[in-house]
Amino acid sequence: MLVRIGVNVPNFGPGTDPGVLRAWAQTVEDLGYDLLMVSDHVAVTPDVAEQYPAPFYEPFTTLAWLAGITSRVRLGTTVLIMPYRHPLLVARMAAGIDRISGGRLVLGVGVGWARQEFEALGVPFERRGQLTDEHLRAVLAAWRNTDDYQTGPIPIWVGGNSDAALRRAVRLGDAWHPLRFTPGWLRGALDRLATIADEERRPPPALAPRIALRLAGSPVTAPGRLMGEGTIDQILGDLEDVRVLGAETVLLDPFNGDPDETRRPEEAWSALTTVAGHWNSKHGNLGTDPTGAERP
Repeated sequence: MLVRIGVNVPNFGPGTDPGVLRAWAQTVEDLGYDLLMVSDHVAVTPDVAEQYPAPFYEPFTTLAWLAGITSRVRLGTTVLIMPYRHPLLVARMAAGIDRISGGRLVLGVGVGWARQEFEALGVPFERRGQLTDEHLRAVLAAWRNTDDYQTGPIPIWVGGNSDAALRRAVRLGDAWHPLRFTPGWLRGALDRLATIADEERRPPPALAPRIALRLAGSPVTAPGRLMGEGTIDQILGDLEDVRVLGAETVLLDPFNGDPDETRRPEEAWSALTTVAGHWNSKHGNLGTDPTGAERP
C-alpha cells in the first residue's frame, strides 16, 4: 500500500491573507498532494494568540472557499474542536462542504486545549472530553437519520495522543490522527491502540498521523527529533516508517511554531516541492497508486 500525503496549511498568522491561502491551495494541489487541512480556533484569546495569532480564518468558511478554488485535493480540519459548536451546526456545515466539493471533506476532530478560549465561549473546559463524545455521536446520528443532513460518507479522524483520544478513535472514528511525535513513540502507541480496540471489541481505526515538515541541510540526531524533521533522506525514511506501520494518509505540518513563518510561505513551499520531487522519483507521482492510475 502506498501512503497518501497531505499538507497542514496555516490558516492564521500575520502573513496569512486570502491571497496567500489561495496560493497555498494551488501549490498543494499542483504538486500532487492528496489532502489540504486547516486548523480551528474561534476566539483568539491570549493563550491561543501566543501560538496562533490573528488573523485566524475559521475552518469551515475557509474550506468552503477553497473547495471552489481546487478541483482534486481533499479538504479537511486538523482538528475541529468539537465542544465549540452545536453538533447540528457542525453536521450541516460539514455536509454542505462535502456536497459543494464533490465528496472531498475529511473531518478531523479533537477536544481542544485552550482554557481561556473555552471560558470565552462559555463551554466548560473540564467537560470537553465528554462533550466531544456527545457531539460526535449527535453529528453521526444527524448524517444517518436526517434527510437534509445526509452526506458522505465523510471520514472522521479523531485527533490526539492520549489514551482518551485512542479510545475515542476506536469508538467513534474512521481513523486515529496522532499529532507531531518522535519516531519511537508511534509503535508503542499503536500497540496501545490495538489493546483498546480489543477491550472495546472493535476493529482498530485506520492510522492517519500528522508529522512535522522541517527540512534541514544536515541530519538531525537529537533524541527529541520529531518525525518529519531532518534531511530529505530522514523525512522520506519517516514516511516509509509510518507506511510500514499501516498509515493510509500522512499529513505534513510545515508550521514549526514561529508566527513569522507565515510571512515566508515560500520556504514551506520549497520544502514541499523537495519532498514531492524525491517522492515522485522513488514511488511515482503523488496522487497516483502504484499502477500509475490516479487515486479517487
